[in-house]
Amino acid sequence: MMNIGILTISDKGSQGQRQDKSGEAIRDAFASVGKVVKYEIVPDEKDIIANTLKKWADDSKVDVILTTGGTGLSTRDVTPEATLTVIDREVPGIAEAMRVKALDKTPTAMLSRAVAGQRGQCLIVNLPGSTKAVKECLDVILPALPHAVEIIKGEVTEHSVQAGIN
Repeated sequence: MMNIGILTISDKGSQGQRQDKSGEAIRDAFASVGKVVKYEIVPDEKDIIANTLKKWADDSKVDVILTTGGTGLSTRDVTPEATLTVIDREVPGIAEAMRVKALDKTPTAMLSRAVAGQRGQCLIVNLPGSTKAVKECLDVILPALPHAVEIIKGEVTEHSVQAGIN
């Protein structure tokens, strides 16, 4: 079981003016493979997002932090920038896979600026703010996340055997 943190980035959500449906979708998707140990809604403020990501990632109880919201082209969309300031290294294949799959559904998927990366022993993944897009992206990445967590934690050393790569 993975320990999950869900960080919703929404000005309106942080003020109680909007229900967090995308955060709920993440919680539902992880019900059988993870336990939500951290959850918060914060405004679209780079420093607040970055500080929350650092605090959660540095707390050894969180294996994966999934953000939702703030990955588009609006001037208020700063989640990728905040994430890039706190990760030790990027894991670009995660965001690439989400965009490729989403392009099958809509050409606007190419506008996503989502990133994914590792900070210490925590994986951080930016998801879109749309509930539908969150579900579609999680369908793509969820099968790989348990293996990613095992690798990050040093629990897997024979990657080719685990991943089915010859």
